Parts: sequence; structure tokens; C-alpha cells
Amino acid sequence: MGFSQKHLLGIEHLRPDEITDILDLADQYVDLNRRDVKHADALTGLTQINMFFENSTRTQASFELAGKRLGADVMNMAMQASSIKKGETLIDTAMTLNAMHPDLLVVRHPHSGAVDLLSQKVNCAVLNAGDGKHEHPTQALLDALTIRRAKGRLHRLNVAICGDVAHSRVARSNLILLGKMENRVRLVGPPTLVPAQFAEFGAEIYEDMTEGLKDVDVVMMLRLQRERMDGGFIPSEREYYHRYGLDAEKLAHAKPDAIVMHPGPMNRGVEIDGEIADDINRSVIQEQVEMGVAVRMAAMDLLARNVRAERINTAVEV
Repeated sequence: MGFSQKHLLGIEHLRPDEITDILDLADQYVDLNRRDVKHADALTGLTQINMFFENSTRTQASFELAGKRLGADVMNMAMQASSIKKGETLIDTAMTLNAMHPDLLVVRHPHSGAVDLLSQKVNCAVLNAGDGKHEHPTQALLDALTIRRAKGRLHRLNVAICGDVAHSRVARSNLILLGKMENRVRLVGPPTLVPAQFAEFGAEIYEDMTEGLKDVDVVMMLRLQRERMDGGFIPSEREYYHRYGLDAEKLAHAKPDAIVMHPGPMNRGVEIDGEIADDINRSVIQEQVEMGVAVRMAAMDLLARNVRAERINTAVEV
């Protein structure tokens, strides 16, 4: 069927075969990124603008590196000093950028739905780099690639997503993706951070880590997002770590070959024990960072192909 999307706004809009298309192409870019010469020409002649309304280290650096390795002209907008701070609306900013004729627009925004709104106002491909508590599609895709490379498959696995699910767009995107690829997903955490409505995604909910991690293939820890909390979601970080922080004792209930993941940034001693995070036999956290560049290269490559094809069709019609 081919990859037919104009934008990458979320996992929800992707078919399973489109997810596989991205991961297959990303595998090729992993190989490219491990060579001495890491450049390709998929985006040569195209302009990529990164708009990050929230601070980011991994995601912004990853998108910037991905674009440059594919030959794009990459511009990072300093949104903290932008005209939005002077009162300009998001739509006016979008229209201004659209007049510059970008080809790819990468956006991270604190409000759910803002990236979707921007995509309706511009003539280029838009990639969601995280919007509020809604979605973070490229994070879910890089997690999927990491799992597939570690486990040899991306279906019929038992995956436990643990911690602050309520405030996590990473958890939401992973839930959708893993469900589309026929995996069994468990959500593990206190009721304040794992609301019962997440069962609507087809996930099993556990309050006890011992039960939740029993015989799972993948343990995905989440960051405790204090900046999104308004009220007492946990009694204390010390108590949270005692009950829900991943350590050797809790991990022992998973399968012996279970892998450990974390989207970063990590709070060591709160969500995960430092020794577990650094265990090269179990942790794939650094692999996730590596896969992030390759997945973002693949996503932008596929979207750019559709951008070019649409422009050719429009020119022919004219």
C-alpha cells in the first residue's frame, strides 16, 4: 500500500504496514549512521524548520542531526525569544513560516492539538515532536525499533509500561503502537498516575510492580513528570522509588532476557536504579537514543517523498 501520510501527527493515524515501512527504512539508516561517512541526499534541496515551544535535548538534537545527515537546510527557531512571546498567535506564526516555503516543520508544543492545528495552516509536512499529554509519535517509533532489534520481532510480546502514565504522551503513543502490532500491554503504577480509563486502550492495569512485571519481555519505565502535576500524586519520591522504582529485586520478576527501557531524561533513584540503567546486558536506553536519529531520518525521508510527489502532481494538473 505504501506510506501515504502527508504529516506525522500521531501513531493513531498510521496503519500497521506504515509503521513497518518506517521501521524498515530506519534499519537502513542505523547502518548509515554507523559508517564513517554518515550523509545521504534524501532531503537535499529541502528546508527543515524545528519549532520547540518546550525545552528538549534529545528530541531536538536528534531531529536536527537527522535532517543534516539527509542533506536538508535545517533551521532551529528560538521560540523562547520568538514573536509569540510578544503576543503573536500560533496561527500568525505558522502563516509567517509558511511564507518562507519550508518543506518540513518539526513542532513540540505544551498544548495537546496545537501541532495538528499548525498542520492545517501550512503547505509543508508537519512532524509532531510531542504535544501536551497527547502524543509523541517518533518516540514510540524509536521504542518500537529498539524492541524489534533486541527481540527480533514486534508482535506477541508482553510489555509493561511503568510509572507516570497519566501525564505521559510517550505512554499514550506506545500504547497505540504496541496495540496495533498485536502486543499485550500492562500499565503499572499507583492509581493516581495510572487512571482506570487507560483500560480503554486494551491495556491491563496493575498497582503492584511484582505482579505487573511477572514474565514480561519489555520493561518500559517513564519519567515522573513533576512539571505537569498539580497536586499530590505521590506521597514522596522516596516512597515512590520504594514501591515503583525499578531495581534488581523488582526486575527479577520479568523474564530473564527482558530488556529495560526509559525515554529520558532519567531520574536515577526515583524511577530507576542507576545500576539497572547502566546494565549493558539488560538496559537498551542508549540504543533508544541511537534509534531516535534513524527513525527521524526515516520519517522525514518518507514524508519528503510524498511532499515532492504532491508538488509534481500539482504542477502536472496546472
